[in-house]
Amino acid sequence: MALQVGDKAPEILGVNQDGKELKLSDFAGKKIVLYFYPKDNTSGCTAQACNLRDNYSELRKAGYEIIGVSADSEKSHQGFIAKQNLPFNLIADTEKTLSALFGTWGEKSMYGRKYMGMFRTTFIIDEKGVIERIISPKEVKTSNHAAQIL
Repeated sequence: MALQVGDKAPEILGVNQDGKELKLSDFAGKKIVLYFYPKDNTSGCTAQACNLRDNYSELRKAGYEIIGVSADSEKSHQGFIAKQNLPFNLIADTEKTLSALFGTWGEKSMYGRKYMGMFRTTFIIDEKGVIERIISPKEVKTSNHAAQIL
């Protein structure tokens, strides 16, 4: 069963682009925007990351820490961060451990072809580590995501 509003987020979030383990307790006292996205360097994912980047100081002022998650490798994340000048961590969920907990990995369909992939979903986690809001795949607006969060 995927985590829902009111559930406590897991302590271990995963490994970032630099191989450093990120924990919920690293962000104590801050709200976390944990956003799951399909793939580095694709049009929608780049639009979403850049919108969060462009509004990063505003999000930080509102008490949010941004963390992106995809199944891409640390090396892929490093390239994406460098190319787009992203100021936040990206978790390399290559084993899909975190996405399985949050229910963001599953069967997708495009042009009648079925495949496994990441559902673009954002979880807002409060200062105590509890999920307070979920922005579902149908609701996420990649080019205006920061405004949805704020």
